[in-house]
Amino acid sequence: MTVLVTGGAGYIGSHMALALVDAGEAVVVLDNLSTGQERLISPAATFYEGDVGDADLLMRVLSAHDIDAILHFAGSIVVPESVADPLLYYNNNTGKSRTLLEAAVRHGVKHFIFSSTAVAYCPTEPMPLRETGKINPISPYGASKVMTERMLADTGNAHDLTYCVLRYFNVAGADPEGRSGQSNPKATHLIKTACQAVLSLRPGLSVNGTDYDTVDGTCVRDYIHVTDLVRAHIDALSYLRKGGVSRVMNVGYGQGFSVLQVIDTVKKVSGVDFPVELVGRRAGDPAELVSDPSLVREVLGWRPELNDLSKIVAHALNWEKKLAAS
Repeated sequence: MTVLVTGGAGYIGSHMALALVDAGEAVVVLDNLSTGQERLISPAATFYEGDVGDADLLMRVLSAHDIDAILHFAGSIVVPESVADPLLYYNNNTGKSRTLLEAAVRHGVKHFIFSSTAVAYCPTEPMPLRETGKINPISPYGASKVMTERMLADTGNAHDLTYCVLRYFNVAGADPEGRSGQSNPKATHLIKTACQAVLSLRPGLSVNGTDYDTVDGTCVRDYIHVTDLVRAHIDALSYLRKGGVSRVMNVGYGQGFSVLQVIDTVKKVSGVDFPVELVGRRAGDPAELVSDPSLVREVLGWRPELNDLSKIVAHALNWEKKLAAS
């Protein structure tokens, strides 16, 4: 059997393809390289350059390979951009996912794992967030993911397709072996941009909002190492193949850090100070997002191995140094 990884040249998708190859899986990667980079793709994977919304291409790919599972990472992920251009997000994250699901059903794909988000939840839900919490996203990004979750659930009910929806919290870090990391030069992830500031690749860092009802007034997030995240997908794939029922699960560590706490950790790990500017809030940002990961631990037996903010920062910084030297 073969696994199709959409968005497999991007940050999380490339780590996923590497982990699948490491586990002995046959892997096909589909990516349009709009934000991903071909050099991040495992050399053992079969690569198709193209868009996940291209129905003809999907037909060729699925016809050429005995694909039993799709891991879907392709899409747009920047919350403020989604506020400014919502139709882009409903097209990339919802419309194209519908095309992919239709192709999966037509070709008899048995399992589907979807990359969703913690911003699906209502921002007034108490922390930590549980899967039973109210769904009411405040950004088009979150809404576009929720719409796809609903499509996937309806499709699973109507067809022979089991799925796992994994709602991510803040993914960070890089492959400990240095094979992949966050490589999009326009990425807005806090730890990446802080590491760029360490290396003087940017003049400093802006903190968006200091008046939230949090420990220090800045947004609080649950940061998860990308390697632990992709391990949850490996566990989800095994679970579905063994006959597991469809599930929606959070994937995080259950511990939050504020923006200022993260910046302080980056400075301590790197030994480098850099300018920090305090500015106004950014549209679409909830004050706090922290997971309750009890369900993913119970159902999948998932056990994180890199739950350490300093280690996450160190791996991200090593990757930024590698990018700067290339």
